[in-house]
Amino acid sequence: GQALYTQLCLPGGNTIDDLIIYHLADEHYMLVVNAGNIEKDFAWVEKQSKNFKDVNVVNQSDTTALLALQGPAAQTILQPLTDVDLSSIKYYHFAPGQVDGINCIISRTGYTGEDGFELYCAPIDVGKLWNDLLAAGKPHRLLPAGLGARDTLRLEAGYCLYDHELTEQINPLEARLGWTVKFDKGNFIGRDALLKVKEQGPRRKLIGIELLERGVPRGGYAIYENDQPIGVLTSGAPGPSVHKQIGMGYVDATHAEVGKNVQIDIRGRRTAAQIVTLPFYKRNS
Repeated sequence: GQALYTQLCLPGGNTIDDLIIYHLADEHYMLVVNAGNIEKDFAWVEKQSKNFKDVNVVNQSDTTALLALQGPAAQTILQPLTDVDLSSIKYYHFAPGQVDGINCIISRTGYTGEDGFELYCAPIDVGKLWNDLLAAGKPHRLLPAGLGARDTLRLEAGYCLYDHELTEQINPLEARLGWTVKFDKGNFIGRDALLKVKEQGPRRKLIGIELLERGVPRGGYAIYENDQPIGVLTSGAPGPSVHKQIGMGYVDATHAEVGKNVQIDIRGRRTAAQIVTLPFYKRNS
């Protein structure tokens, strides 16, 4: 009944993808990867599986739908629709059960920085589940949210997004995801390379910035200290919860100092900013 956030790594330690793996039963796991990386990830996992006996890998993407119900009222909205005691499902744990008569995996996970649940079900049932969730949540002002809204939430929470903070040119230690890398749990692909990075220290580090002047930071904008380019933003947007213009990016490790004043090159204009502690926003427990 437990889930784990982790990464698929190349032999050199860089990131194929980040994902959540679910322990469904003894020797039975479900990998939930980024939708844009399904084919790449499946090919990689299938290739590695041939190095082990009795490992069978199946791509069930087309037979699995996912809805994320996120926010402080998520449990209040969902509980009347299921007999599963949602309060007993801890963060990054899950339970099978029916929601509104539909067979689901009910997972206390999400990528918004808020409490909430992710519901896995058959595609044929997802339309009904969507409509009934919206109806149940109407008194609580539940609204549909697209990827743009999700992106500002994960940015405020300091969560990495693949193809931005994580790529096949970036390793988890540079991305401040060292807490997900367990060197004492046996061998894994990329272990030796990441151990070397840990011993020597990463050459660059992920940082958060807040603008001190008017402007909107975006991914791809250069980061300067005085006249010296020291890195690049990977994400940036207005933070509606923190009421600030915020961004994340990579700078040379020697410049990754909280409180340091920097400048963001916004369309040719150097805009004052400051390196700040991540995350920008942390929900009340």
